[in-house]
Amino acid sequence: MLGVAGILFTSIGAAAGLGFPQWYEAGKVAAASSYASFPNLLITTFLLMGWAEGKRWADIKNPGSQGDGSFFGITDDFKGKENGYPGGRFFDPMGLSRGSEAQYKKYKENEIKNGRLAMVAMLGFFAQYSATGKGPIENLAQHLSAPAQNTFATNGVSLPWLQ
Repeated sequence: MLGVAGILFTSIGAAAGLGFPQWYEAGKVAAASSYASFPNLLITTFLLMGWAEGKRWADIKNPGSQGDGSFFGITDDFKGKENGYPGGRFFDPMGLSRGSEAQYKKYKENEIKNGRLAMVAMLGFFAQYSATGKGPIENLAQHLSAPAQNTFATNGVSLPWLQ
């Protein structure tokens, strides 16, 4: 949902004239002004995420093997509640996993529901851009200015990539 909030806030900023790019142009803008090349960023991301996921996979295959909670032996603040997942004050700063087991289970279910809702919102943003070529705030403003003329039924027939 932070991605959805980021799209909405930057779209509001773009509509207000603050110079923010629309979400569908942000990658192009970032690549043009980046301090590192795309291949370097990709390799660094794969190495760091591969290391983290490798540690998680090793802990799933051999429970407790990676779960001492240390980061290269420096600090002991990463101990998680479950095998394969980090915890501690850096990954759980508000201590939400330290409550009752029922509440912890409820938080995990809420996180899954939140993720599914975010995926539906992103699908809506993709469909909206595909149909109109505009961002969500632009489409909302256009719809509010003339609700009967600007709906999904009136704008959904044009697909920019097919023209």
